[in-house]
Amino acid sequence: MAAPNGTSSSPAERAPLAAASPILPPRGGVRLRALVLIRWGAVAGQLFTAAVVHWGLGFSLPLLPVGGAIALSALLNLAVSLGRPASVRIDDREATIFLAFDIVQLAVLLYLTGGLTNPFALLLLAPVAIGATILSLASNIALSLLTIASIGVLALVHQPLPWLGIAPELPEIYQAGFWAGLSLTTLLITLYGWRLAEEARQMSDALAAAQAALAQEQRLSALGALAAAAAHELGTPLSTITVAAKEMLREVEPDDPLREDVELLAAESDRCRSILARLSVDPAGDVSEAYTVVPLPALIEAAAQHCRREGITISFEAGPIGEGTPRTAPIQVRSPEIMQGVGNIVHNAVSFARREVQISTRWTAEWSEVEVSDDGPGFSEALLDELGTPFISTRQGVEGHMGLGVFIAKTLLERTGASVSFGNRGGGQDGAAVVVRWPNPVFKAT
Repeated sequence: MAAPNGTSSSPAERAPLAAASPILPPRGGVRLRALVLIRWGAVAGQLFTAAVVHWGLGFSLPLLPVGGAIALSALLNLAVSLGRPASVRIDDREATIFLAFDIVQLAVLLYLTGGLTNPFALLLLAPVAIGATILSLASNIALSLLTIASIGVLALVHQPLPWLGIAPELPEIYQAGFWAGLSLTTLLITLYGWRLAEEARQMSDALAAAQAALAQEQRLSALGALAAAAAHELGTPLSTITVAAKEMLREVEPDDPLREDVELLAAESDRCRSILARLSVDPAGDVSEAYTVVPLPALIEAAAQHCRREGITISFEAGPIGEGTPRTAPIQVRSPEIMQGVGNIVHNAVSFARREVQISTRWTAEWSEVEVSDDGPGFSEALLDELGTPFISTRQGVEGHMGLGVFIAKTLLERTGASVSFGNRGGGQDGAAVVVRWPNPVFKAT
């Protein structure tokens, strides 16, 4: 059975969810307004700090170079703000350049005011922390290297710390430790921040794909209901046409030139009636009110019918467990979530099975469950704990597999109140097994 994938071999198949979902759009970067506001906050903070240090505390600052560095940041912010709307989203490269300038500008200010002996040297970590949440891994690595290089330069070359009288000299071992601490913190912020933000982005992308797949299934369900309604409404006029065609057939002589046309009209009307009859009575292709609530085994068979593959046998079994359990199967709402979720799990099993897929439906008075097992290679132990996580697949990147299939199926089934567990078959048998369990089954007698 598959690790998460969920792509379909044919666009017409409805079971695989990931096949039904559109390709995820590229991420839209970050809003320019957010970075502009952050920089305005930094400019205001730098101006306030310089003013307090120079005029409030009476320390001597090189006002012209410090003011020039702050003014350059403010001018660049104005140029960026006036050049295009603040609501525009900038891409990864532009955001990297934006934050790289902030690192260089802050490094220049620290060079003018004592280097790493300046207590505000910790602010060099701010652009790195921001970048970790919005940039790609390559851009984050570039920003981290720039920050570490700036820290190294400031540790070796800097102007004296503004002070009253002779500035204190910190021991070299302390300065080396401070340099090492800042460099290590830069790396940790980059790695941990980017990893957490990336997981959040992946979850958002996967949920968007799940929503798209569910929306498509709902559209298909609506189309099935429309077909059933059309079959019902067209039945009466088509019956009238059929009766009229048969009356005409009796009235027309065998050698009449119109005889062939009348026979064709009668045959085609009968064909239309048979098509409408199939639309009206086939529960697998109809989601009209008559099939809103169905027995669970029938629902599972309907969900799995689009997953058949040549050479693979799909077998079904159903029955109660234990004494005092109703013999009749529990009923379940025919929802798009169950149809797509179970269908996708069965599709994965069929994709990896060697000869057979077994689907067992069991129930007690407390729960009902469906187990889908196959005779394939099974799940690897390394993947068992990760199954249900987006973008996790043994076939990710192959033939369009995105690692979303099991995640989407699990998400949709959990929306119906089910729990989904993954494992491998026991008893020395090869293959994987997925169990979907609903608590508190509803039986027709109740």
